Amino acid sequence: MDDFDSLHVMITKRSTTMVMIAVRSATILPYPPPPFFFLQGLSMTRPTLLPSLSLFVLCLSLVNASVLSAEQPAHTSEPLWPDGIPGVELTGDGDVPQLIITKANSETPTAAVVILPGGGYGGHAMGHEGYEFAEWFHSMGMSSAICTYRLRGKGNDGKGYGHPAPMQDAQRAIQTLRARAKELNIDPNRIGVIGFSAGGHLCSTVSTHFADADPSASDPVQRVSSRPDFSILCYAVLSLGKPHTHKGSQRNLLGENPDPALLASLDTPTQVSEKTPPTFLFHTAKDTAVPVENSLLYYRACVEHKVPVEMHLFNDGAHGLGLAKKVDGANQWPSLCQTWLARLGMVKP
Repeated sequence: MDDFDSLHVMITKRSTTMVMIAVRSATILPYPPPPFFFLQGLSMTRPTLLPSLSLFVLCLSLVNASVLSAEQPAHTSEPLWPDGIPGVELTGDGDVPQLIITKANSETPTAAVVILPGGGYGGHAMGHEGYEFAEWFHSMGMSSAICTYRLRGKGNDGKGYGHPAPMQDAQRAIQTLRARAKELNIDPNRIGVIGFSAGGHLCSTVSTHFADADPSASDPVQRVSSRPDFSILCYAVLSLGKPHTHKGSQRNLLGENPDPALLASLDTPTQVSEKTPPTFLFHTAKDTAVPVENSLLYYRACVEHKVPVEMHLFNDGAHGLGLAKKVDGANQWPSLCQTWLARLGMVKP
């Protein structure tokens, strides 16, 4: 093997690693990393290598860019409250919730969804319950907006935020997509919400508590309703004040000793009404962090109030599965949900 063959093998192996790193880093890197960083430290003893090597690097750069483009749809981030949150003057970390918008590629208006990552009302699971789902919805031809709602974990001079701040943020996220439907190429009558764990509680809250449209409001966002057109609840914290309640989420949202009336109003299975949108639930029997009773009670409430509802329960799988790619059985739920969305007319069959 001559010098060129040795160098070609070395570059090929390293370039494969480079492409894998670039793909895995796509959510945090705004641009592809330089495709030639792996050449540093290599000595070339034959000047004739340079033209071939330059061509190889150019080809690799194009491949790298195309892989990233295919794997990671573009998204933009903007303040949820561009003119400031009423009554809030702080602008530090945790005080300014964001909307991270991923637009579908379509010439006609599409359905859209607000994504509410979990985290016990103390953080946001932005990877497997945020960006991965923005990509998943994008693959179905839907636009999405991850909402980094305010929570107890940060902001407010270290005290963080409890109720009603998360609810206000999630309601406004839905209203924002609806008010800007034309600009974002969204159908204002096909806007839903998905939530995971404590984000699922927030999802159920905005599916049972609505900010009504105010036609006289100076803010155009407030002129439309926050009621979602569909709701997807994934291993969600739904009951508050019950033996099967996730105590950490309740404490972060309402404090140690919440007012009984407020606690009851956010026990969302008891808040389901005929106005609650069509609902999809996914849970596992082996979820010990957020017991499946949460979903069972919400499902029963939907049936009692004649809300269109579909629930899929699986035996295996711990809490926080996301897309559940590596869990047999539970890994069926994304395709089941996609079929459900197609029946609702949100995506193409």
